[in-house]
Amino acid sequence: MAAEISRWSRRYVLIGVIALCCWQVATVAGLPRRTTVALGVFGFVFHVIFGKSYALVPAYFDADLVFEHAPMVQFPFIVMGTACFALDPLLVRRFRVDLGVLGGVLWAVGVAVFVGSIVLTIAGPLRRGTTGTGDHNADRRPLDRFANRFVPIVLLYLLAGSYENVAGQASELPPLIGVQAAATHLLAAGAATLLVVTLGFRLLPRFLGAHPTRSSAALVLPVAATAPGIIAGGFVDERLLPLGAALMVIAMVGFALVVFGMWFQSDKRRIGLYALLPSATFGVIGVLFGGLFAVGGTSPALIETHLRVNLLGFLGLMIVGTSFQFYPPRLGAFPGSSNRSASVAIAALACGLGIEILGAAVIAVFNSSTASLSTQAITLGRWLTLFGAFGYAYLIASVFRARST
Repeated sequence: MAAEISRWSRRYVLIGVIALCCWQVATVAGLPRRTTVALGVFGFVFHVIFGKSYALVPAYFDADLVFEHAPMVQFPFIVMGTACFALDPLLVRRFRVDLGVLGGVLWAVGVAVFVGSIVLTIAGPLRRGTTGTGDHNADRRPLDRFANRFVPIVLLYLLAGSYENVAGQASELPPLIGVQAAATHLLAAGAATLLVVTLGFRLLPRFLGAHPTRSSAALVLPVAATAPGIIAGGFVDERLLPLGAALMVIAMVGFALVVFGMWFQSDKRRIGLYALLPSATFGVIGVLFGGLFAVGGTSPALIETHLRVNLLGFLGLMIVGTSFQFYPPRLGAFPGSSNRSASVAIAALACGLGIEILGAAVIAVFNSSTASLSTQAITLGRWLTLFGAFGYAYLIASVFRARST
């Protein structure tokens, strides 16, 4: 069963990588934000999360996936759902079936399969406090057990965000909040970010050979679990937005400090680990943008940047870095597959996004006086991230090719 789940995990990751490339192409081409968000959130981030969760989450509870065919059953629903989300804003002529509604339903069915299979797998071990931590890592068990308790909250955010997404498309369903941005935050900030932070306290210490304290997790995880719900509620009651944003800043700054602390304490310098520091940095920048929006209103020049910093900067680079840990580039089958190529891809993504942030920030501060130069900087940054995305895709495909032979 493990080999089959591993194969399906790679298929999910491959679709996610393709979606990443499509997302960067769509951004450079200036396609609608709904399309780029669909490709970034549903296509890239969640396909990778689903694929790796099937492989990792059961092991973290010392269990086997109860429904071993869940990855196969879920796969077509979320792939087709994502395609519907991405294509819907681009079609001038409407079909008899609303692609937005169809995509929401397909996505929700896929999420139900995922959540159901994970819940059935971890329910018993969660009650018993099982962690799957070996005796040689016995000192890590208290932290592992604490982190495991937040996986059900991730699943709740995933269900809530998926339902809100469907309700926002289909008028027959009563929404929880009734704002599309709330659904995006429930999924991206609630489910995806909380899962990355939760697994980060289990996965990253092993990669780095570090030992974060349980007190650091006790500060970061409860706040990271609470903030997205408050932010989503803030789209109905604006008084909640500053509180939710402040909590998110605390969580991300705390997590960034943990990542930086582990990185500098570690003597391990595998290529994927070099993506962790820019990822954590972009995570802080992203929530600071969110805090600015919560207290001072939104700026059109920064909304798109806010999305890209969080999705591509924090989540994206974290995914890229950990992917290179699971799938070492030097083991690839294609020419040029090496750690040096991986470092170029990471640098292109990080530097390109950094240039884009600077360009957008200058436009927001100085308005039209530097618009031309700043727009050129944004364009350059986006082309660099496009180059980095295709480089990353090439290396992942190279490793997958080697493992398939």
